[in-house]
Amino acid sequence: MKFLSLKGLASKDLWIWHAFFGLPGTLNDVNVLDRSPVFDDILEGRAPEVNYTVNGREYNMAYYLTDGIYPKWATFIQSISQPQGPKASLFATHQEGVRKDVERAFGVLQARFAIIKNPALSWDKVKIGKIMKACIILHNMIVEDERDEVNETNPLDFTREEGTSTSQRVNYVFARTTSTIANNMLANRVRIREKKMHLQLKADLVEHIWHKFSIVGQ
Repeated sequence: MKFLSLKGLASKDLWIWHAFFGLPGTLNDVNVLDRSPVFDDILEGRAPEVNYTVNGREYNMAYYLTDGIYPKWATFIQSISQPQGPKASLFATHQEGVRKDVERAFGVLQARFAIIKNPALSWDKVKIGKIMKACIILHNMIVEDERDEVNETNPLDFTREEGTSTSQRVNYVFARTTSTIANNMLANRVRIREKKMHLQLKADLVEHIWHKFSIVGQ
């Protein structure tokens, strides 16, 4: 029997933000990560800007909660396997609790679509991939429809009719050489994999969780 793996990113509302499907199930998470396009937008400079403060320190790159097998990169925050002291224990409890969102999302996905819960009837990997993608899209549509907060904003309020602007249209042309693109990608790759930033962010998150939830956690 052959297995195909599905790796994904999900938020608390069970929305699946990223899914990477089709690699052999014998590969571990690190092998799949090396082949995944999850960081392509950051590498190519297309990712939206992210700015936030943790424990009084400014950060400008998003991070994901993962299990311990993933590397210690600035974009990954793992739990503490053997926490020493109340701060580390409280952080581990919250990290592992929030990380279960992706497990819940995949559980709901399988419960909704039996076609991906049971063994595949097709040997065509492309067809299986399309089925998986379709189920994830439908799942996200259901999540969006069932959200508690309904956005009642009328999109027409933000639509501008042609000819109503008095400003002159400006066309921007950016000249980017191959060497510049390569240098930027290399710099972004270093930022993603920076261990020092990972350790600093994790330490700040431990302090942040403690200051915010220590009364509840005691």
